[in-house]
Amino acid sequence: MSEAAPREQWGTRSGFLLAAIGSAIGLGNIWRFPYVAYDNGGGAFLLPYLIALLTAGIPLLILEYALGHRYRGSAPLTFRRLHRRAEFLGWWQVGVCLLIASYYAVVVAWAGAYTVYAVDGAWGDDPDAFFTGDFLAVAEAGTLGGLRWPVLLPLVLVWAVALGVLVGGVKRGIERANRVMIPVLVLSFGALVVRAVTLEGATLGLDALFTPDWGAMLDSSVWVAAFGQIFFSLSVGFAIMITFASYLPRDADLTGNAFIAGFANSSFELLAGIGVFAALGFLATAAGTAVDEVATEGVGLAFVVFPAVISQMPGFNGFFGVLFFGSLVVAGLSSLISIIEASVSAVVDKFALGRRRTVALVGGGTALVSLLYATAGGVNLLDVVDNFVNLFGVAVVGLVEVVVVVWLLRQVEPLRRHADGLSEVPLRRWWVLALTVVTPLLLGLVTLDNLRAELSAPYSTADGTYPVGFVIGLGWGAAALALAIGLALTLPAWRRPGVDLLAPPRRTEETLT
Repeated sequence: MSEAAPREQWGTRSGFLLAAIGSAIGLGNIWRFPYVAYDNGGGAFLLPYLIALLTAGIPLLILEYALGHRYRGSAPLTFRRLHRRAEFLGWWQVGVCLLIASYYAVVVAWAGAYTVYAVDGAWGDDPDAFFTGDFLAVAEAGTLGGLRWPVLLPLVLVWAVALGVLVGGVKRGIERANRVMIPVLVLSFGALVVRAVTLEGATLGLDALFTPDWGAMLDSSVWVAAFGQIFFSLSVGFAIMITFASYLPRDADLTGNAFIAGFANSSFELLAGIGVFAALGFLATAAGTAVDEVATEGVGLAFVVFPAVISQMPGFNGFFGVLFFGSLVVAGLSSLISIIEASVSAVVDKFALGRRRTVALVGGGTALVSLLYATAGGVNLLDVVDNFVNLFGVAVVGLVEVVVVVWLLRQVEPLRRHADGLSEVPLRRWWVLALTVVTPLLLGLVTLDNLRAELSAPYSTADGTYPVGFVIGLGWGAAALALAIGLALTLPAWRRPGVDLLAPPRRTEETLT
């Protein structure tokens, strides 16, 4: 396969792993996993979660590593080389990435602002009123209002850092950044967890999280939740891991890398669960209430509940507040960079543009769109778009990817041989069985369950204040927009010179000589 220029490569195996782990470890690990585990059987949830990791998460990760490494391209180029008509799938994934990046950057900016607020506890005695009032000045759903300067200023900084890293490229930009960010994230969040478990009442929270409800194992929704958490937390199904794997050297151990990245991500989720629920136990004890009355997920946990925890800590409140929100910033930045890189790589591949120009066009354009979420009505917009893009974007495109690659194009055996030719641990029948049966079946159940829930009770805020038109137009509209982006970017001709798009890749044995 001829290429116009050698494809960039990671400098070291650890550089790739840190980037892959940084992409997987994001805000959702900290504020989604603990509550999902708590709400689905506590300690008993860890068993279906582990089964989901081994039968769906890691097999999907290996599949995407093998695809990107074998076909040496971004998601659209990889799928185009797999089959001419499969190119659309890669651009659909890019569309999902662009939509997620547009609002994800704003949440990272919130965390950046709160890192500063944590120094003196600027949220005062009522973190909820501060977040929705002083900080966001939340407008009525369906209206935007004006730009919020407390959000806009850190948002500009977030984009400046992310795009600056991306301009540096794979080795000098992304790899170098993750060599700093991931150790900082682990050390800072680890220190926070150590402090949390020593607080009064911490055991109350840990008991609430880990006490197993074995009866929940018989509830199918618990298993759906476990597989859903794995799909959403590993960054599979939306172009990132395919792109990152395309930068690997020809002799990379694909299977070993997938196991390391998968277990590292899950270990951090477990660490987050311990830290979050130890802190919730402390807050419940201080308030004289039950853990279930303070347990929540999402932005409410990060920007309302945790500020309350930090304010009541017996000493060094500001320091631990900076650690917590600083951890959110680092986790968010590492994921944001990977999301944008998947889109940048795709545009570079197809339109033969330079990296700097592409980063300016793709990253700059996405940054401009993100201004919509920095308005007074932005949090309502973000809430609805995030829900629908995740449930009917990431999950559906992941399901389509598996069906196309495994069932329609029958690539599971060629990809298994490719991975086995490079990896120390051979893939056996479990991997083939997982991808042909378990993964599509469970992804299908997750998608159907999401669709059933949405049709039976349309998405709304807790008090039901979202107008139906707002949810349909922005929620379903966002999911449809990802599809539209995929179609629009598939249509133009490939401009990259010297690329035989349909040539099969060289056999693994040839690449190693």
